[in-house]
Amino acid sequence: MTEAIQAALTRYWGYTAFLPLQREAIQAICSGKDTVVVLPTGGGKSLCFQIPALVLPGLTVVVSPLLSLMKDQVDALAEVGAPAGRIDSSMTEAERRELFVRLRSNQLKILYVSPERLLNPGFLDFVRPLGISSVAIDEAHCVSMWGHDFRPEYRQLGALRDALPGIPIGTYTATATERVRQDIRAQLKLADPLVLIGRFDRPNLLFRLERRYDLLSQVRQILDRHRGESGIIYCIRKKDVDDLCERLQELGYRALPYHAGMDDADRKRNQEAFVAEEADIVVATVAFGMGIDKSNVRFVIHSGMPKSLEHYQQETGRAGRDGLGAECVLLFSPGDYHTWKFILENAESTQALDIHLRKLSDVYSFSTGYQCRHRSLSQYFGQRLDRLNCMACDVCLEDLEPVTDSLVVAQKILSSVIRQREVFGAEYTAGVLIGSREQRILANGHDQLSTYGLLGDLTKHEVRDLIEQLTLLGALERTGDFGVLRVTPAGRQILKSEHTPRLMRVAKKSEARPGREDVSWKDVDRELFEELRQLRSTIARARNVPAYVILSDATLRELARWRPIEPGVLQQIPGFGKKKIQDYGGRIIDLIRGYASKNGIAARSAWAGTAGPPAAGGQRRRRL
Repeated sequence: MTEAIQAALTRYWGYTAFLPLQREAIQAICSGKDTVVVLPTGGGKSLCFQIPALVLPGLTVVVSPLLSLMKDQVDALAEVGAPAGRIDSSMTEAERRELFVRLRSNQLKILYVSPERLLNPGFLDFVRPLGISSVAIDEAHCVSMWGHDFRPEYRQLGALRDALPGIPIGTYTATATERVRQDIRAQLKLADPLVLIGRFDRPNLLFRLERRYDLLSQVRQILDRHRGESGIIYCIRKKDVDDLCERLQELGYRALPYHAGMDDADRKRNQEAFVAEEADIVVATVAFGMGIDKSNVRFVIHSGMPKSLEHYQQETGRAGRDGLGAECVLLFSPGDYHTWKFILENAESTQALDIHLRKLSDVYSFSTGYQCRHRSLSQYFGQRLDRLNCMACDVCLEDLEPVTDSLVVAQKILSSVIRQREVFGAEYTAGVLIGSREQRILANGHDQLSTYGLLGDLTKHEVRDLIEQLTLLGALERTGDFGVLRVTPAGRQILKSEHTPRLMRVAKKSEARPGREDVSWKDVDRELFEELRQLRSTIARARNVPAYVILSDATLRELARWRPIEPGVLQQIPGFGKKKIQDYGGRIIDLIRGYASKNGIAARSAWAGTAGPPAAGGQRRRRL
């Protein structure tokens, strides 16, 4: 069985090396054992159930929550020559009949279905005689009320244990805390499952958090760093999506909206345009992304605080799925907490609300904290980061720096709150401290306070940020519906110089540092890469599949680095299985030959000795 597993990896996907924990997950299912597999986005979860399906006799049934996710995976399997199909409500009657014919004649090895359809007694009666080898439950966190995307229909999948006795059940997700993993195990009645937990950390993602003060300007700075690249901008509300997308379109950005308030046809059209690279940017609510397996998203922007760290991990995880570098920027305001709290209080049951509010507090602490972002996320999911400096977040890259004389600055802020008689909020207090000439400050006579203008060398949003830090540290608290500031006992200790807080500010630099060098671009001919990317788009349009299904950006970079011009050399490039070489390997070689001839540069017809691509045959993952 070990040889068959290895052969399937090479034959269908063109790799010779497994990513961490893939082999163990595959072997467990092949030996008839249940599994709980938690791997980060880009960690290769799909292969953990697709390879067993191809090497075991019979049919593997994959439970998937979204039609778009099913379609993407079936399209990708077709491109590598793996016999797979799906059944869903979008299919015509003729397509459905054809699928049933293929199932009855044992032409399929993998069948994607929704949980509702699989649990239909008539459907189970139909597929049971086909010889089910295993059941895979993708996005398994949907089973748990403690998961970030709980779905009641997933909760009912526990019935599969009785309906399909003796059949191994594999569960797969990218985000599951210990509590969620235990819930998955209990609800699905898994029998002594093998639990495999990968590293939650994604070193190829560059995390930055910024206080939101001028959304459009801040977003444009990020977009201009990623001209011509694919990215997602998440907004909290549908209105925010429409407003921001319209302004970006007016400025010439290829952006499209996506949210639940749009017509289904419009949503589908915009999603397909993004996947087909006819648009660079999707501005969306969290309704977008779960069903998108697009591997070459180079940036994710949150225009507001997400509602949980599980959501943040999932949404930022849509960047850099090919293992190449990507940037994730969170633009937040303290008001985001109250926005989400209002939304949740009007949408959730009492039990669920308590869970969501706890998660909201966790993500607020993350957003306002100043610990390494990679370390904070790892700790939340119960893991330790094994690096002292991640070199891939704003804290470790020194985009932030300690405030000079933190004690004195804190005392100025706390003193002003007291001198204002503790009846004003953060915005007003910041105005007093910078010496604002706002009418209400003058009318209250607060331009005569000894604290007026004491922080005049800072901007208003910088002072607001310091106030939020003091609130997070417990020196200040908000009271009432208007967020009136009060000084706490801990704050009075600071006023007495009994405690010195650690305050941070954005470092004074002309522009954000790029992070560690992205070595995935080393020796890559960028002009050739762009020509290959255009050819990929042409092939994808002709085959009516997403461009990244044809070849990943990682594979294109290897092609542009090594310039192979013989099929025997081409098959050493990671990501080229036999079927892809047969289908469009010739066009790739012709392009590279022509490019090399036109530019008078060398192409490779064979590797010298044993030398070859440094990652020859291996899967690329999270490499910077």
